[in-house]
Amino acid sequence: MQGMEWSIQQLARLAGVTSRTLRHYDAVGLLAPSRIGAGGQRHYDAAALARLQRILLLRQLGVGIPAIRESLADASDAEALGHHLRWLRQERDRIDRQIRAVEHTASAAREGGVMDAEQAFDGFDHHRYEEEVTARWGADAWRSGDDWWQRLGEEGRAAFQQEHADLAAGYAAAREAGLAIDGEVVQGLVQRHHRWIAASWQTDEPDLDAFAGLGDMYVADERLAAAYGGPEAAAFVRDAMRAFVAARRDG
Repeated sequence: MQGMEWSIQQLARLAGVTSRTLRHYDAVGLLAPSRIGAGGQRHYDAAALARLQRILLLRQLGVGIPAIRESLADASDAEALGHHLRWLRQERDRIDRQIRAVEHTASAAREGGVMDAEQAFDGFDHHRYEEEVTARWGADAWRSGDDWWQRLGEEGRAAFQQEHADLAAGYAAAREAGLAIDGEVVQGLVQRHHRWIAASWQTDEPDLDAFAGLGDMYVADERLAAAYGGPEAAAFVRDAMRAFVAARRDG
């Protein structure tokens, strides 16, 4: 691949993005063309392809443009892609373990067998997020969150997870019933959600912009969307969170 070049149209097609996106990445300092030919035609070499892959991996994780720019400056593309490759392999292993765990639970329920508690929760260790949290928000954010999680103890962690399950079920029921996102019932759920987030962020009052941004992440990240029943359900939650934020600001 050394010495090869791709036009902006070719690279856009290969990466599944638009030429406009590539020009935007250049404008914001993420990805400059390797050279500009006659008539202003942009060309990209193998190093640019590696950098674009890195950018798209970070975007897939929901990382914003400013944070991506910092990340690109902190490490070489080869080092960063090696980090992402390790994380992706760990994530693949975790998902395989979760599939086996759920298959075990479903089989026990279907056949009336005995469920192995340890096997049922194989692959659900919160430490799988360490590399991702560190990449997004820094090592201090991970250490602070992990310390809080450990201090909760087993009962506290179970209660925290149960509250999320109850919130997701409440949102699903409200959506199924056609309730308005700015109505009393749904906004009551968002109020609980806001308190739940406050606990995990270790603050009395989560920043409104950050709370609304979290709703956007629920839709953008398929793993987070799955926790609420899929993209459409996650969009309902996001819209309800936006309504909550708007009401807080108006008030």
